[in-house]
Amino acid sequence: MAVFFFDTSALAKLYVMETGTAWVRRLTDPAAQNRLYVARITLVELVSAITRRKKNGDLTQAMAGAALATLRSNFDSDYDVVEVTSFLVSQAEALAEKHVLRGYDAVQLAAATQVHSAYVAAGKASNQPMPTLILVSADLDLNTAAQAEGLAVDDPNMH
Repeated sequence: MAVFFFDTSALAKLYVMETGTAWVRRLTDPAAQNRLYVARITLVELVSAITRRKKNGDLTQAMAGAALATLRSNFDSDYDVVEVTSFLVSQAEALAEKHVLRGYDAVQLAAATQVHSAYVAAGKASNQPMPTLILVSADLDLNTAAQAEGLAVDDPNMH
């Protein structure tokens, strides 16, 4: 079992065919028994990405409808969702300024670092090794900031 935090750029590959889709499907396959985290805002970003692709003609009405239906029916059951709290927003604000990130990227990074910190604390408390959280993102600026914050990163575009 591995622990992954998916940002929107990576999770979109599960709902729309593009570079990295097969790799993301392997990671998210329930048989792999991986722990999958996302920020609550990922739902909004994915709906936006899918509907914009439909508007631009990259997806048919049927393809977009199927992607949205699957996303909405599976979001809360397939992923551990990190809620956006005032504390998380404060962390995101600091990360946006420190790394010059776009707003939602800063929220994604704050959520990932929150999950990472929880795993580190649980490992210390139990004296047991915990799995390393890996941020899965195709956003180069976010990946650079995440690495600077000490997170492991994997880019689905490299698979």
